[in-house]
Amino acid sequence: MPFPQDGCPLTAATSPRVEVVPHTDSTNADLVRLASRESEAWPHLSLVLTTDQRRGRGRLDRTWTAPPGTALAVSVLVRVGDLPSAARGWIPLIAGAAMTRAIAAQLRGSVHTAQLKWPNDVLLDGGKVCGILAEVVPGHPDAVVIGSGVNTRMPRADLPVPTATSFAAVGIACDEDRLLADYLAALDEQLRALSAADGDAAASGVLAEIEALCATLGGDVRVSLPDGSTLAGRAQRIDPDGRLVVVVPAGDEVAVSAGDVVHVR
Repeated sequence: MPFPQDGCPLTAATSPRVEVVPHTDSTNADLVRLASRESEAWPHLSLVLTTDQRRGRGRLDRTWTAPPGTALAVSVLVRVGDLPSAARGWIPLIAGAAMTRAIAAQLRGSVHTAQLKWPNDVLLDGGKVCGILAEVVPGHPDAVVIGSGVNTRMPRADLPVPTATSFAAVGIACDEDRLLADYLAALDEQLRALSAADGDAAASGVLAEIEALCATLGGDVRVSLPDGSTLAGRAQRIDPDGRLVVVVPAGDEVAVSAGDVVHVR
């Protein structure tokens, strides 16, 4: 089911430019290319979206695909010229927190829960419902494209892995227009707060916001690191640089900046 271009008034009221495409290989690749060529035509919070993405990309170079009409793929351009370069590693975490808030709003009045899995996956009742990938626009270091893939209408039989879920799989109808509008508002709010605090995540409230939403903290985890090694321990906190601090069995603290986290139950 395509996302109706005239059926997203809330999103259009929040974003200065909404481009709905019937299908594409990757909304992120599309928006990166468009913003590279016509930077001024794509202001802050512009977006490209589809319900038929055929060759999406996730973190750690994973591919992301879904049957047409079962998932929402959206890429948002954010302008971060006011944000110190050293603080821009917070952008993907902020996006994850913003999407967590937007998904949680869809669940109000139900028994279902939305939480953040460090660094930026969103969990619905403990299953992954959304993944996020952020990348800088080449030649425009102050422009970042944030791509999100949300499993909306995907039947349980089409879920790619046992750890995935969708709104449909738990019996919830997702209002995609409201979801996107809420996501954009929360994303902009937290980016502005971080910029106003000169990139200080603690002073801006961004760190506390992310920690409050994060299901990873306080639990036992296994982290597959980029070098191929594995780290096991208790996820203690998120440090001022956005890294996950893991306490290993020997009692030492290890700060992880990138890795694939598994919640050990």
